[in-house]
Amino acid sequence: MGYKPGRCLLTKRLREIKRSQQWLADVTGIPKSSISEYANKKRTMSIATAMTIAAAVGCYIDDLYERIEVSSD
Repeated sequence: MGYKPGRCLLTKRLREIKRSQQWLADVTGIPKSSISEYANKKRTMSIATAMTIAAAVGCYIDDLYERIEVSSD
């Protein structure tokens, strides 16, 4: 058994703290285009990026993506 990232919850997390993707880009130095790609599941965040975003947003890395269980068959 293992897991893979499902739907990105970044937009939801930003709404919860009443902040925008532009704010996140300004605070983290991550390009807004990259943040948009993460939010729209065009790209998956690296662990380092997820750590940076989670710290800025005030959540855990696990709060940035839904978890999908995958079998090891």
